[in-house]
Amino acid sequence: MPFQLLRHAILALALGATPALAADHEVQMLNQGADGMMVFEPAFLAVQPGDTVTFVPTDVAHNSSSVLSPQDGATWKGTMGQKVSVTLEKEGVYLYQCDPHLALGMVGIIQVGKAVNLEAAQQQAQTISGQIAMNKERLSQYLDKVQ
Repeated sequence: MPFQLLRHAILALALGATPALAADHEVQMLNQGADGMMVFEPAFLAVQPGDTVTFVPTDVAHNSSSVLSPQDGATWKGTMGQKVSVTLEKEGVYLYQCDPHLALGMVGIIQVGKAVNLEAAQQQAQTISGQIAMNKERLSQYLDKVQ
């Protein structure tokens, strides 16, 4: 009987020590979405370190390109009309855009864990906003969701 108890205790410890599996998230690049035309959906995404985000174009004229990452964080520049996946290991705020549709406010934000670079993200957002002609409020609205 003691051997079975020991075996169950070891099994319980081993299962408890297993790390959580990283999640996969999908962001659609849309001509029309809930926030209007030329949007990422969802445009704000909160994930955990180690999660993967895949950007899926619904039109050949979209891409996803990082414009701000935390120090030593992943960067990416997707090809027009192609999926791009990125695994985000570093905590912080990541800003990204659709290069041909930046002027239309096609931007998005991913928060990975704690927002350790929020001040830098806010400063970069001000710079990016100067390049946006329509839907200027989107970026600040998405930044307001960062916690």
